[in-house]
Amino acid sequence: MPDQAVILIAEDKDEDIELLRHAFVRAEIPNPIHVVKDGAETIAYLQGEGKYSNRDEYPLPALLLLDLNMPRTDGFEVLMWLRREPGLSNLRVIVLTASSDMQDINRAYHLGANSFLVKPVDFKNFVEMSKFLRDHWLHSSQEPEASRAPRIQRIKR
Repeated sequence: MPDQAVILIAEDKDEDIELLRHAFVRAEIPNPIHVVKDGAETIAYLQGEGKYSNRDEYPLPALLLLDLNMPRTDGFEVLMWLRREPGLSNLRVIVLTASSDMQDINRAYHLGANSFLVKPVDFKNFVEMSKFLRDHWLHSSQEPEASRAPRIQRIKR
């Protein structure tokens, strides 16, 4: 069901998180939203590690909104990791960042981003962008299967 699909927002700026939350309400997006504040936390969430190990509480997202400029591990590193990870490599990733630099755009697509959006500068455009996300990525676009693959345990010899 499109309205039950979890959206994971990887964003370190509280004001951008609040703008997105308010824009989602205005755009009538009822989906559950989870927020992670940096790339390392994004990876932990997707792997189901640590506090994210309970998949009932932290289900795999149907859509990842990924900022590029985050502390610890940036969005490019998350994309590289994600596209190599069995079971998660099909996750739909929308880069949502302040950068409109062509090198960033090309690199993000090269690393497997499904779309690249520049953060709007005003709330009205945030709402319009949210409606686009709802209509295209949550309602029209078909979601590929993603699952958390079992971790391979190394045997000590």
